[in-house]
Amino acid sequence: MTHLTAKTQAIQQAQSFLVNQPVYLDTETTGISPTDEIVDICLVAHDGKILLNTLIKPISRIPADATRIHGITNEMVQNAPTWPDLWPEIRGILTGRPLAIYNADFDLKMIQQTIAKWGIQWRVPRGNSLCIMRLYAQFHGEWNPARRDYRWQKLEDAGRQCGISIPNSHRAREDTLLARAVLEHIARSESL
Repeated sequence: MTHLTAKTQAIQQAQSFLVNQPVYLDTETTGISPTDEIVDICLVAHDGKILLNTLIKPISRIPADATRIHGITNEMVQNAPTWPDLWPEIRGILTGRPLAIYNADFDLKMIQQTIAKWGIQWRVPRGNSLCIMRLYAQFHGEWNPARRDYRWQKLEDAGRQCGISIPNSHRAREDTLLARAVLEHIARSESL
């Protein structure tokens, strides 16, 4: 497949996904291991309305390495709601809605880990989600011969390459809005 064909397909996929009015999601976490959990979540409606934007008090402490990335400290989450406090609202927003996420595999895995850590029984619906990172990689078209696929771009790089002025702050709200803007940029683009 030529890059032009792949780019055209990415544009068409973005356009058709936007018709379904997705919810955009981003999280920040205590880390990336199987025992880590969410400390910041944002859910944004298709029209840019913030549906939920909150810090979350985790079971475990936030390591300094994670704080250096997102700036969220243990003191900041000390009085934040816990996952069980927020779960009814989060579940209500996620259920039956298409999700658009930059690096969907990671965020969906972290939701599932956080749910399990709190002993909540629920399976994250994966069939109705779009990974904006993978779609943008196809749209951008930089080939990675080692993976035999398009090279993933960091969210901040994708935003810069698209001329979007929203910073990649490694906080859930800004990153969700930036991911939304990247998907909309793909959908508005011309393949030629």
